[in-house]
Amino acid sequence: MASEDPDRLSADDARILALESAEITGHTLKLIVLEPDTGPLDLDALRSSVAARLPGRPRARQRVDTSGPEPRWVDADDFEISDHVRRLAEPACVSRADLWRAVSKLMSERLDHDRPLWTIDVIGPLGDGREAIAVRIHHAMADGITAVRFLDAVLWDPHPYPDSGKVARPGIRSAAAKRSWFAEARRMPGAVWRELVSRGSRSPFDHPIGVSREVAFTVAPLAELKSIGKSRPDHTTVNDVLLAIVAGGVRRWLGESAAGLPRLRAQVPVSLHHRTESAGEFGNRDSFLNIDLPLGETDPLERLDRIARETRERKLLGDAEELYDLFHALGRTKHLGSAVERLAGSAREFSLSISNVPGPAVPVGVAGRRVEHLFSSSEPAAHHALRIAAISCAGSMGIGLCTDPATLPDVARLAAAIDDSYTELRRAAIG
Repeated sequence: MASEDPDRLSADDARILALESAEITGHTLKLIVLEPDTGPLDLDALRSSVAARLPGRPRARQRVDTSGPEPRWVDADDFEISDHVRRLAEPACVSRADLWRAVSKLMSERLDHDRPLWTIDVIGPLGDGREAIAVRIHHAMADGITAVRFLDAVLWDPHPYPDSGKVARPGIRSAAAKRSWFAEARRMPGAVWRELVSRGSRSPFDHPIGVSREVAFTVAPLAELKSIGKSRPDHTTVNDVLLAIVAGGVRRWLGESAAGLPRLRAQVPVSLHHRTESAGEFGNRDSFLNIDLPLGETDPLERLDRIARETRERKLLGDAEELYDLFHALGRTKHLGSAVERLAGSAREFSLSISNVPGPAVPVGVAGRRVEHLFSSSEPAAHHALRIAAISCAGSMGIGLCTDPATLPDVARLAAAIDDSYTELRRAAIG
């Protein structure tokens, strides 16, 4: 919903900013792996290119001012591009493990609130001549869709890929958003029951977290994910296939303890950018669905079919849209809205978040070098110590895993288990 004051943080963005704590940094990270080259990326040229593309993106040169009654975007008068586009001082970063450690460190470090809430860190060259770029963006500035827009606006070389957000005309609000919170609550008992009352198994990730982060990444071919979905009798989406692969990977990772978790609930963010805005806007427009991952099911195809049936039903019922409107209506009564948000975010409601954002549909590059892989990493939360984020790019899907290693160590083993789960499902579906 648009604010009357364009520089005041929206209710969604302000709520996300308020989630920061001693343990939560509040940002997402996009990891870009570039093809090998004969020399390192020209940092000065990259800075000049990014700086030249910022004027059309005012939030990129603004910081958040929290000195008043409500947080607002204000111009960062001392903005220096060198503070935001940098080469990471990791001289020994030559292997994949080194890269993952460097990214883990960036995930645990806070963005400076005295500056605009984004950074671009160049990492490498690695031992094979490739380089990586880690882009951090605070969630108060962008959700998954708008983070992709940010990359398209300031980083990718010019390309024929249209902006990811073909949305409805700006300013159009649903009728539900105009109703009173009481009328809104009365029309939504089904969505509330399905998403907030019907609970899954206890969560194996229900632990407090600290400030440390550990990441791991894996890749799956997008064409094969689509082929797996098309092989099923009913319409099965790429996101359903992703959830089934993750379910199989978590089942392997947990081992014998998975037997006591027949239904592990995953919260799946759903973008609603198409409803109320123009494609160029930043900010957050997300709702969610809570989907049961059938860890107790041994057959990978049956796991996929059960997930697909559930997501298909929830989409037809419009649960994500109804919850978004409900939360915004309840948000007008501060204490009630906060209570419902605490319920929705509790470990009793879901165990882990699994997001999937569409990235560039065609090959893209940075400074003339092709992007080989694109990954996303989102931080875990208290009592949700594992976070999984996927993003597509030109024929592949990058899957990023993030944990607190003191609570859930060896996340690289989960990445390997997801690889094995993908292989198992592909063989069962398409041979």
